[in-house]
Amino acid sequence: MPPEAFNLSQILSAFNDRAASGYAMGLHIKFTTPTFFFQSYPRAWLDHYSHAGLLISDPTVLWCFENTGVCRWSDMEDPAGILAKAAEYGMKYGFVYATIAGDSLSMSGFARPDREFSDDEIAELVTRFDHLHAQTRDQQALPPETVAELKKMSIIVTHPGV
Repeated sequence: MPPEAFNLSQILSAFNDRAASGYAMGLHIKFTTPTFFFQSYPRAWLDHYSHAGLLISDPTVLWCFENTGVCRWSDMEDPAGILAKAAEYGMKYGFVYATIAGDSLSMSGFARPDREFSDDEIAELVTRFDHLHAQTRDQQALPPETVAELKKMSIIVTHPGV
């Protein structure tokens, strides 16, 4: 896709359309820090997650650092009860996806309140995420305005109202 066709708002909107309870995406993770990070989970959940320090025992994050591919939340071990708590915030069903292309790791999670994602829905979201991963991999090849938009949207999507 040529750089002028890169429309981040449209790309992220398509993820929102498919994941009614939100998503989290860390792109091009170096050590434990993503170059770009987007999440649209419910604000109350994000606040609880952050204040309770759940990242270190989150089975979705741990799975993505140890595996590549797809895993439904319902297939994960959850000894700390984090996924059960997420369900209380409208995120009852979900899946994670982690990919490594070249030397770049990206991971994502998608949630919905009503039912498991179908295999076709998962395949569509994975394809979209792979495309976003590829589009953002080489920042040097992106126009400066696209990099600026990625950084700005990373803040706006993750911290609405900032």
